[in-house]
Amino acid sequence: MTGRIQRRINDDNRRWWTLGAMCFALFMIMLDNTVVNVALPSIQRDLHASISGLEWTVNAYTLSFAVLLVTGGRLGDLFGRRRMFLFGVVLFAASSAFIGLSPSDAWLVTGRTVQGVGAAFMMPGTLSIISNTFPPEERGKAIGTWAGVSALALAIGPVVGGFLVENVSWQSIFFLNLPVAALAVVVTLAAAPESRDESVERFVDVPGVATLSIGLAALVLALVEGNSWGWGSPGLIGLLAVAAGALAAFPVVERRARVPMVDFSFFRSRGFLGANVVAFIVSFAMLAMFFFIALYMQNIKGYSPLQAGVRFLPSTLVIIVVGPIAGRWTDRIGPRPLMTTGLTLVAGSLLWQSFLDVDTSYSFLIGAFALMGLGMGLVMSPMSTAAMNAVEHSKAGVASGILSMSRMVGGTFGVAVLGALVAVLGKSKLADLLPNAAQPVRDRIAESLGAGGAGADAGARGADAAREAFVYALQNGLRLGAAVAVLGALLAWTLITPMRAAAPEPVIAGAPGDELAAAEAEAA
Repeated sequence: MTGRIQRRINDDNRRWWTLGAMCFALFMIMLDNTVVNVALPSIQRDLHASISGLEWTVNAYTLSFAVLLVTGGRLGDLFGRRRMFLFGVVLFAASSAFIGLSPSDAWLVTGRTVQGVGAAFMMPGTLSIISNTFPPEERGKAIGTWAGVSALALAIGPVVGGFLVENVSWQSIFFLNLPVAALAVVVTLAAAPESRDESVERFVDVPGVATLSIGLAALVLALVEGNSWGWGSPGLIGLLAVAAGALAAFPVVERRARVPMVDFSFFRSRGFLGANVVAFIVSFAMLAMFFFIALYMQNIKGYSPLQAGVRFLPSTLVIIVVGPIAGRWTDRIGPRPLMTTGLTLVAGSLLWQSFLDVDTSYSFLIGAFALMGLGMGLVMSPMSTAAMNAVEHSKAGVASGILSMSRMVGGTFGVAVLGALVAVLGKSKLADLLPNAAQPVRDRIAESLGAGGAGADAGARGADAAREAFVYALQNGLRLGAAVAVLGALLAWTLITPMRAAAPEPVIAGAPGDELAAAEAEAA
């Protein structure tokens, strides 16, 4: 198979074969972000998993993925982006097989943790390899295709997952990764050239890795568990204190490092800073919306997970179409107008959705979902192109890791903040709806709000009040998301420079690579 592929590759098409390999790997990562949720009930029945075990089936992957993204990207810069990418693919595939053979939820959670590590090496590798393979004038088109594949995987994840769980087994959703991973490995070996940061020695900044990992792990764990532990609980406060201390110490550690993991001069570039701010904001708005609207459709409207997943297709299908087009436009007009317009459309979609109520029909949401897809499609690939064009090619791995980390942490923040808002506003609304109910009854109903008002065991009146309180809180949460998206549009217009994406950033005095950047600017 490798020989047949190699015979088809030449200097003219090598970069497109490389793009295909990166898209195969990205497809696996994004698919596993959505298919697992569909399989949770079957996993619970088959493995007799506890509720905590089910939660950690999702959270363990999120935690290890988010924490190691920057490390994975930097190790790619140091030791070879293709080498670290292939390591991630093999680890991801092996852990997928391990998960499919797991005899208990403890083994499954362990496998999901390792799978997140593999994804953390793959994700920054995909974007950094693309950035080093394609010239600046074609980079937007390539990243647009990359973004479209990401949306495609997110779109078909619930559909494919629902079909496999219902007709084969929950294990099959993990075994599906094996042939995709094999194809990604074969094509990468045949087409993708190796690249690394030749300007520094191959030295791992262990104190920097440890400090950043501890800080991010504490922060992400606090966000994931905040609503269940309680935001004022000693454990939660302790985690936030550890996160604040470690993340504050990280720049100090890096200034003393022989070969620092993160070059903080990146953030002097308005383009790189703006892209990361937008990545945080757009993920904050999008993932919180998808998470809680999915609860709304299943627990308020009564749709199955598969039916709810299909109803998100207007968003994801539009992203699939618009993403590559936005990438080509980025090459022509630059990312700023596209990102600003896209975030404005995202804000409009969230505001539109905020007018839903308990009896809203799906037809009301179709237009809002399509508008969300249009906005996201205009943001994602220009945002990635802006970030990657703002740094030297030799730093592409760590830059990609930072961008991916911003997205992951932003999404986790969004779900946590909206979850806290649902809990606080929902509880307040229940006091108005059930003024004569005993406090223990109201507290029991309030506990069900995080699940979309499901499971409120207080009779028909209590169930109706739970649904109404959840929708009230969701309305306000969506309006908060819209306000955050408007802020993102303003920041995108302010921070992203109004130039073609292929043009270099203004040279930063004293920053590494000034001579190279100046030469490129003169040539342009």
